[in-house]
Amino acid sequence: MESLHCGCAFRKTTAMRHDPYLTTAVRSEAGSKLSLRALGLDAASGKPQWDSEVFGSDESVAIHKKNSHASPTPIVEGDQLYVHFGHQGAACLDVNGKIIWRNSSLNYPPVHGNGGSPILADEALIFSCDGGRDPFVVALNKANGQVLWKIERRTDASKKFSFSTPLLITVNGQKQIISPGSNAVCAYDPKDGREIWRVRYDGYSVIPRPVYGHGLLFIGTGFDRPTVMAIRPDGRGDVTKTHVAWTVTRGAPKTPSLLLVGEELYMVADNGIASCLDARTGRSHWEERIGGDCSASPFYADGKIYTQNESGTGTVLVAGKTFQKLAENALEERTLASCAVGDGAIFIRTETSLYRIQSAKGGQAESGRAE
Repeated sequence: MESLHCGCAFRKTTAMRHDPYLTTAVRSEAGSKLSLRALGLDAASGKPQWDSEVFGSDESVAIHKKNSHASPTPIVEGDQLYVHFGHQGAACLDVNGKIIWRNSSLNYPPVHGNGGSPILADEALIFSCDGGRDPFVVALNKANGQVLWKIERRTDASKKFSFSTPLLITVNGQKQIISPGSNAVCAYDPKDGREIWRVRYDGYSVIPRPVYGHGLLFIGTGFDRPTVMAIRPDGRGDVTKTHVAWTVTRGAPKTPSLLLVGEELYMVADNGIASCLDARTGRSHWEERIGGDCSASPFYADGKIYTQNESGTGTVLVAGKTFQKLAENALEERTLASCAVGDGAIFIRTETSLYRIQSAKGGQAESGRAE
């Protein structure tokens, strides 16, 4: 197998166009300096095509043992790659690794490091900045990195830090940026950051990304007692008492995101219990233990649900209202990052390696590994 050392990053840090792109954090030999980097790989071989330093840092911010300094997922659009390193900055590169712009002006006190990824909405790069105090959501001009708008979250949460990735949806012809944070999920107008609606809950350190379908927005509320909520996103103002369609606490994840496939909503809790709900009603179809602790989010491909636990064991399930396990495959490496799918393959990033896994023409499984 081909080998490439990918450095340290513990979330889904692979973006795909034709080739995979990664972010990573590399410490100097003395350990006092940190190099925040972006890499472009060849999809066929896993060999690096380029490796660019985006930011250098002398700071040694404490991070969670399940986090890294390069956890947010990059975005590729056309010939441009957008990367984000939380409080340490965001940047745009071309797909050959040349820096187009950097922005390191958005300082805030991180708790456990960074986590939430950015999204693109028209001409804006938007992300949440939920640190230890004064959390906010910000939009940068994707062409030059300048701030278009910055909106402070209105929250009385005692623990203000969260790590969720926003979601762009359209409701009755109006675009909304859905951004969960501590104690509330809010919808913002992507043009100016104006708050459209909010739903309050008890929860902090929110990690799961929202999911939208069937006219409902599905969110997880984070720690300490996670709840999954289905919300009708067509309200105005505080709609906590009027627009929550249903809630579920049993099997709700703290870390992995939800997965909507057709009429079914799938969840994998942090303790390795998978479940399937009717998305419209929240009624349970099945709940089964698949094993191991889970941080990576489940994903859907080719009629199947794929999960990966923290020990590196992947489980393949049939998508549907009846539980059916097809396979279990062990990489035997610590795996916290969610998988990426592209070029007809699954890309799995472990603590030290990047794997490409796909079906060969003869029906046999084949895989490539980059360390």
